[in-house]
This record gives sequence, structure tokens and C-alpha cells, in this order.
Amino acid sequence: MALDAIFAADMRKQNPSDLLDTTALTQTDRQNQDEIVGYARQIVAGVIDSHAEIDDRIASFSHKWSIDRMPAVDRAILRVAVWEILSNDEVPDGVAISEAVALASEYSTEESGVFVNGLLSAISNTRTAR
Repeated sequence: MALDAIFAADMRKQNPSDLLDTTALTQTDRQNQDEIVGYARQIVAGVIDSHAEIDDRIASFSHKWSIDRMPAVDRAILRVAVWEILSNDEVPDGVAISEAVALASEYSTEESGVFVNGLLSAISNTRTAR
């Protein structure tokens, strides 16, 4: 849900919080939506608040690839995963990386999984192990 909002906001040049609110309204009849929407709001707010730092980290480790050249889905996946690595102590770095790689492998280009894995691993390795 958060990834969808961040991706769509990037493509449409809109506020991801507004897009998440719209999506959340369509999900009210589903089980566990309060928890899911709550975590999605936490991710979206974190990505918005740390956008410059997140993109700086991505740009620093994405050798030969500007953020604008990356597939939009890769940008969204990386932004969520980098936020989790930098700001969410409840998600181990390895889990954030693994989930991001799985998403990139399924929804983006053939090379995206390897690219996302390498970039996120490098970012994670610059931090103190948790």
C-alpha cells in the first residue's frame, strides 16, 4: 500500500499521503486494515520527511545511474527500503533488503533485483549492525 502510493505519487507528481488516503478508503472492509494502513502511513511519512537524505544515499551508491534514469518502480522500492534501513529499527536490514529484491525481481526489469540488492547492501553496510 505504501509502495503503491510512493510509486503513483512519483509518476503523477502528487502527494503520496493523499494517494494513500484515497487507497485506504477503499480498503476499510478488509481484515487488519488499521494495522496495515497505519504502517503504510508511517512509511509514507518517513519517506516524505527523509526524502532528501534517502535520495542522497541512493545517488551515492548507485554508480553510473542517476535516480531519474532508474525505473520508477525501482525508485519507489529503494525509497521504502532505504527508509526502513535508516529509520525503522523494527525491520532488520536483511528483511528490508530481501523484500525489496523480491519486489524488484517481480515487478521491474530483469536486472533490477541484482541492482537493488547491491545498492541496499552497500547502504546497510555503512551502518552499525543491528
